[in-house]
Amino acid sequence: MTENKTFIYESIFNQIRMGFHSIDEIQENIIEEIEDNEFADEISEEWAFDTIREEYQKLLSESKQWKSPTDTERLINAFDELCDDNIVALHKAGYTTTDGEYEVVEVERELQENEIESDGYCFYHEQDLARAIAIENPSLYIAFQKVDNSDDAVTIEVGKRVAEVLINNDFKIKWDGSARTKIEITGFRWQKIFDEDARDLQDYSEVVDRMIQ
Repeated sequence: MTENKTFIYESIFNQIRMGFHSIDEIQENIIEEIEDNEFADEISEEWAFDTIREEYQKLLSESKQWKSPTDTERLINAFDELCDDNIVALHKAGYTTTDGEYEVVEVERELQENEIESDGYCFYHEQDLARAIAIENPSLYIAFQKVDNSDDAVTIEVGKRVAEVLINNDFKIKWDGSARTKIEITGFRWQKIFDEDARDLQDYSEVVDRMIQ
């Protein structure tokens, strides 16, 4: 496989394994990616669509062996518990830490419009998620903080609360207890297949609704 094909293959693999887009959406995304990178002379639509179908079928086959609750299902439950405990917890918040922080501020603004201030927040972003779908040594990093806070003691308190909820949901974590280090869920394997009828984990208005109830 050429370097360019490998690049597109990895994008296909990630989008299917993350489970946030339908096959139609992934096909559109991939064709756009091929065109934007000027790979059209080398990579055909037929190859791209065949690869998407093959990778989707692989995931479907694997999913028959998944044990419920999956790591993903337990993480969703943990994040719901954190929201109930007044900590904003966002799934796949942007592509980078900076993106995630922007999303959190938007949620916090909506909470404040409802006269609520969160005790802190946590999230993982798309680059974190890419590690959780890796075939070997998967893990997931969780960022945490409180909006407009520069006090390490406050940050660490948020980290402790997030860590406690993760541990209570049977996750093994690695964290040095500092304000500067993300919490790592070791051995975390993301297991999700796109389902248009399932809950949209990136609908952050649900987080706001949950926290203002």
